[in-house]
Amino acid sequence: MTDLTGRTALVTGASRGIGLATAQSLAAAGASVVLTSRRQEAADKAAAQVNDAVAGAAARAADRAADGDAARVKEAAAGFGAHATDEDAARRCVDFTIETYGSLDILVNNAGTNPAFGPLTDMDHGRFAKTFDVNLWAPVLWTSLAVKAWMGEHGGSIVNTSSVGGLAVAPGMGVYNATKAGLIHLTRQFALELAPGIRVNAVAPAVVRTRLAEMLWRDHEELLSTSYPLGRIGEPSDVASAVLFLVSDDASWITGQTLVLDGGSLLGQAIPQ
Repeated sequence: MTDLTGRTALVTGASRGIGLATAQSLAAAGASVVLTSRRQEAADKAAAQVNDAVAGAAARAADRAADGDAARVKEAAAGFGAHATDEDAARRCVDFTIETYGSLDILVNNAGTNPAFGPLTDMDHGRFAKTFDVNLWAPVLWTSLAVKAWMGEHGGSIVNTSSVGGLAVAPGMGVYNATKAGLIHLTRQFALELAPGIRVNAVAPAVVRTRLAEMLWRDHEELLSTSYPLGRIGEPSDVASAVLFLVSDDASWITGQTLVLDGGSLLGQAIPQ
């Protein structure tokens, strides 16, 4: 079992979907976790879900333990309202994380958006800029703050949520995919600049059952699933498990890499058996 006891993680865009699943996995492995969302209420609700899950697991472990002493600190997670591109809020969140839990060892740049669906020739600057700000600038901002506040001196691990779209093209996804391609490159650049003390990697999921990707699967999930060699779309837990591996000591000799999580979709159309 991966053990992150004594480490602190900060997960942006963690009120639902991949971010929430990742926070839950990190907390289950022993880490303290700060979850961000645009609204404080949503961040607090997500943190409560993580705390409830951790408390329940600790209680079950205590029941099984011979000495009856397997309970962990109840408040393993805390929420913080911060828009991903708000520099002041991001700085306050990083400071809050360190002040509350004593360190910032893991950063997951998960916040993302896609208001720019459609042909590139129909794009306006507002949607273009918002997509690049959230998907590309925000990871630079949060990484820089985390490095300057803690990781630069103490080390750490960073994982960026990219997309398989950063490695391919698709109708209507041009702006979004461009940001994810850029994030893959920034992952490599940060990995080079921040080595050896800080490892930086990325995950690149295909279609996952999230609200952000809902228009890509909601009305045709069965058809989409049959096109994937592994026969299904992704679940948030699939991505969370990969992030957990990348931030763990098991990945201590891995940096600058992008782990593709796509059910085999980049291999091509599934062959009927």
